[in-house]
Amino acid sequence: MYAAYIYRLMTQKLPKEISRPSMFVSVGPAGFTATALIIVAKSTTQAFPDKFMGDGTMAAMISKVMANWFGICLWGLALWFFFISLFSNAAMLTSSNSKFTITWWSFVFPNTALVTATFAVGDAFNSHHLKIIGCVLTCILICVWGFTMAMMIRAIYIGEILMPQKGEDRDEGGWKEEHATRQLGSKTREEARKKRQEKNEGRRGRRWRNQEKDEEEGHA
Repeated sequence: MYAAYIYRLMTQKLPKEISRPSMFVSVGPAGFTATALIIVAKSTTQAFPDKFMGDGTMAAMISKVMANWFGICLWGLALWFFFISLFSNAAMLTSSNSKFTITWWSFVFPNTALVTATFAVGDAFNSHHLKIIGCVLTCILICVWGFTMAMMIRAIYIGEILMPQKGEDRDEGGWKEEHATRQLGSKTREEARKKRQEKNEGRRGRRWRNQEKDEEEGHA
């Protein structure tokens, strides 16, 4: 996934502003993987038998050290994707014309991976500073969650989302084509109805003129 994503960033423009918040999704895989590796490695001292690979205690320590270093590399990768996503969304976040879309929730949920990975790395390396940074990130994430929730409620109230033709995917999945087809079909039906009406009126007019002609011939 990362290979395709990075290739897309290197060869194409940034996504549209309406879908640009979804770039934060790239933070999730690296962050959650780092957290899982460090937490699993922490339990190897209890999970490995004494005779595992000859020496269970030594195997557990080696596994823990490798997992911790690999986890901190993944945590750094998650940080890199976080800052790439943050700088890419800077223009949208500072714009007064930006409107809420469902993709704004990408500001919240993928970044929980970065927070949990920060706590995991701080615990693995016994870093008090990283634990403080994790607490600060948690407070910021809670504020972002509250802001996003408030903006979603506001968008529902003023009709920016959950309304006909207001979804950000209204031009995707064939909706526009189907809508145009329905409109074209309604126009075609209306034109056909008008033609039938004109045809019926023409028939009544000819019948009335024929009756008048027959009456005139009868009087003559």
